[in-house]
This record gives sequence, C-alpha cells and structure tokens, in this order.
Amino acid sequence: MSVVTRFAPSPTGYLHVGNLRTALFNFLIARKAGGTFILRFDDTDPERSRPEYVEAIREDLEWLGLHWDREEHQSARLERYADAADRLRAMGRLYECFETPTELDLKRKKQLNMGKPPVYDRAALRLDEAERERLRAERKGYWRFLLEHKRIEWEDGILGPVSIDAASVSDPVLIRADGQVLYTLASVVDDIEMGITHVVRGADHVTNTATQIQIIEALGARPPAFAHHSLLTGPKGEALSKRLGTLSIRDLRAQGIEPMAILSLLARLGSSQPVELCHSIDEIAQGFDLSSFGAAPTKFDPADLRPLTARYLQSLPYEAVAGDLRAAGVPDDLAPAFWQVIRENVETRADIARWWSIAAEGATPAVDDEDREFVAEALKMLPPPPFDETTWKTWTEAVKERTGRKGKALFMPLRKALTGQSRGPDMAALMPFLRKVPTRV
Repeated sequence: MSVVTRFAPSPTGYLHVGNLRTALFNFLIARKAGGTFILRFDDTDPERSRPEYVEAIREDLEWLGLHWDREEHQSARLERYADAADRLRAMGRLYECFETPTELDLKRKKQLNMGKPPVYDRAALRLDEAERERLRAERKGYWRFLLEHKRIEWEDGILGPVSIDAASVSDPVLIRADGQVLYTLASVVDDIEMGITHVVRGADHVTNTATQIQIIEALGARPPAFAHHSLLTGPKGEALSKRLGTLSIRDLRAQGIEPMAILSLLARLGSSQPVELCHSIDEIAQGFDLSSFGAAPTKFDPADLRPLTARYLQSLPYEAVAGDLRAAGVPDDLAPAFWQVIRENVETRADIARWWSIAAEGATPAVDDEDREFVAEALKMLPPPPFDETTWKTWTEAVKERTGRKGKALFMPLRKALTGQSRGPDMAALMPFLRKVPTRV
C-alpha cells in the first residue's frame, strides 16, 4: 500500500508553528515511506478564504523545503460534496434541522442546568412534513449527520487505543443553512477519493475524528490510520493560541531563523527523542518516529530556534553562503577567507552583512569613559590600513609596553574601539579585512 498523506490548511491566515507541526508530520510520514504528500486548501468558506494567504502558505512551505506532490482546492470540489450529501440523505443519515443559534444555546444551557451533557436532542427528527414545510417558509435549514449510538474505536498512532461513545457527542453539522459544506464532510470525501492512508493532526480533533470515522464508513470506505499529536503551549505552559500571530513562519523568517532550525526542533519536540540539528529534510525524515511522541501538551519556546540557527549557519561550507557574502558586498577573492574568519560569530545570515560593514566601512567605536585616554593613545600607535596577520600582535605588544596594560584590560578596549563590539572574531584574523578604523575617540 502506497502511503498518501495531506496537509489541509484553511487559507484564512499565515502559516504558524502550530499548523506547521501538523504539515511536517504528514510530510515526513510520506517522505520516509516514499509516498505522496498532498497540499489541500480548505477554502470552502468564500468570506474568510483569501488568495493572498494561499500564496503565502505556498511560499512558506517552499522556503521550508516541504515540497508537495499534488495541490488540491476544496472550492473546486463542491459537486463531489453535494453528491456525498445526497447519498447520506438517501440512506437516512443526513437530516434537516431548523433551530437558530439562540435556540440551540438555550437548549444547551437547560441541559447543563439539569446536569446533562449538552448534546443535540435530535428534535428535528421528530418533526412531521407539515412542520418542516412551515419551518422552511420561515428559515433555511441546515443538515446534521445521524450518528449511530455506539462506541467508536481506533488505534491512534500517538494516543494508542481510543474509544468514544457516540451518544456523548452531538450529531455533527455537515452543511450550514447558507449551503456551505463544512470541513467535517469535505475532509471525509477528499480523504476517501484521494486515497489518504494516514492522517496526523492535533489532539483537539479527536472527537471530530470519531464522527468522521462513522461518516467514512457510511460512505462505504475504510478509515485511514489516525494519529493526534499534542498541542503546543508557551514555555511556561500558557496557551500558545494568543501568541500565534507573532509565531508565523514569515515572522520567524524575517528574524533570520533558518528552515532547518525550525524543522529540526518541531520534528522532535514532544517526543522521547532529543532535539538534534539536521542539515537536510531526508536526515529529518530518516530519524522521524511517530510512536515516540506523547499526548501531554508540549512546551514551545521560540528562543530555542536562535541557537539552532547559529549552529546550522556556523556548520555551513563557504559554497552554501557564497550568495550571502556576495549580496553583502564581499569581493569574491576575499569571500572564502572572510567566511572562515567570521563564521563562528554568525547567528543569522544578517550577521554576514553586519561584519562586512564593520570591515569595509568601519564601526562606531565603543569606548568606556575609564578607557578613553588609553584608547586615544593606542590609536595614535596604530598604523594606517592595509593590515596583515601580524598587525594585531605587533600593535598590542607596543601598546602594552607603553601603557603597562595587559590581558582583558588591554585587548577588550581595543577590540571595542575597532569593531564597536565586545565579542567577535579573532582580531588577528580580522585585521587584514579592516579597511577603515578610527583614528581618534
């Protein structure tokens, strides 16, 4: 059996770490098995779906290296959903309801006050045809799926054995009064017709999965293998949903976070395996094990992405950053050597341009008041550029001899005067690239 998975985002916003985790898991399962990964846009809501978000999701997935084999749009498959709805009506599994949201809310409150679960009471099934016609004249009806009141069971790829009593769940609404087909039906029809074999999604979909299994079986198909991963929280266990606006993939990209840092972290976060920095999608897929993930909420701290990004960049050979060096203005003949000098001090790609700017254009000296006279005296002793590998040693030895300073008290003020930074590359190696230096402070 060929493995087929899908990622089905609603194009109503930007891709964020929460739904990226779902996309990544489904992608890795297909990639590891040599199967098919489908990008399927849940765009049946014409009011909220936007073409700019479709394009943004595509761009983010491409940047991350999560390439899909097929792209589908639910808005182009409305006839298929209508056909499935007709089949369910014909077998008595889809019934028309007329309660308004206010009426439903009153029913729920009454049930809760009586100590009963707020489950739809199936009042619509007790209407005779005359009552239905009267209600149709007043309002448009919506459609619910008639659940069989029995236990729905499956072996979850993460949660293990799951059993839900269908009697404890309201018959799900599949079609709204305005005719919009909801995700519960559209997803089922697509999963059947596209041959989806594995579905991984958040733990908040467990009840939804139970109802979808009955819909799938009612339509004469076999359910795919389901797995429900834990939901992400903030580093202190707080709900992440309020922060997702700042955790969009494009925002992380703007901050200089690398794709491999994001993917390496999300592919292990919440599992029994340690987070390991990987350098390719295939490496991540090879080490991916769905069974190693747990059900407990998983803490996500975006700060963890920065050291992973730094480690990734610092491991790259010159060829992998040649374009960044060229874009920063580093001459091709100097670029390989310059990369070797600065690489251990690069935390994001923006640091490449920052270090070249310091070298080529000079830096604003950072001088503490207590060091001002010392630095002024030292700069008078510094020969003009060009420098070579011996300049730093020769200069600092001369300054030491004249001023009596040594160690950190000698080297740190001079580093800060030349680069404006308190830390950075080995100064002896950096000096040959410094084209402009301050002559006074």
